[in-house]
Amino acid sequence: MRLNKAIAASGLCSRRKADELILSGRITVNGIAEPNPARQVSPEDALGVDGRPLTGAQDFYYLILNKPVQVVCTVNDPEGRPTVMDYLPKNMRALRLYPVGRLDYFSEGLLLLTNDGQLAQRLTHPSHHQPKTYEVLVRGAVSDASLAAMRHGMRLAEGEDLMPVEVEASFTKGRTLLRMVLHQGLNRQIRRMCRDLGLTILYLKRVSQGPIELGGLASGRARQLTAAEIKVLKDCLLYTSDAA
Repeated sequence: MRLNKAIAASGLCSRRKADELILSGRITVNGIAEPNPARQVSPEDALGVDGRPLTGAQDFYYLILNKPVQVVCTVNDPEGRPTVMDYLPKNMRALRLYPVGRLDYFSEGLLLLTNDGQLAQRLTHPSHHQPKTYEVLVRGAVSDASLAAMRHGMRLAEGEDLMPVEVEASFTKGRTLLRMVLHQGLNRQIRRMCRDLGLTILYLKRVSQGPIELGGLASGRARQLTAAEIKVLKDCLLYTSDAA
């Protein structure tokens, strides 16, 4: 197996990041610094990173969590706030699982977690254009002009240009439910869009990411992805990679 692939298989990082570690002299093979990412290694070879032994290939886990509001998407929080790790099954908390992307503190819904560093890197890379679907409840009615601005592609107050957003609106009892599909991942994009359009968000929930849907998973609950879900997710990434 190639050295960079062996490092990625350990769950330490993506293959691209493994290349960076190797080229910077941080990886050793049998105690000797190895500068070649393409070097072939065997299970008998002892790999190290920054002077510490690197474990062999590990089992990968892929979870979906329905993140509640007022929970941070980090492994630890210096302010002592609840983190997404607090909502994982006890047998999963000791694993090296990390959130794939973020949902802000007051947003809720679908969040993927995994120890597959290579998949996580691909999921968050802009070239793969993983669409994300959100349900956004706002106060009052939303004008046709505001909907047109979202669908056409806005420029935020900070000067960032947005790709067009697919949006459907349903007004009832003084509120509008927006179903929005985003094809880029700017920080707090929906909240900034609504801010610039004068819309007050009452709740914001992610309901799907690529082919993975939240479905009826209760708030604060997590489950492992099925084998079929993992396959379709990986197939989707392969398709977008080929298309790019």
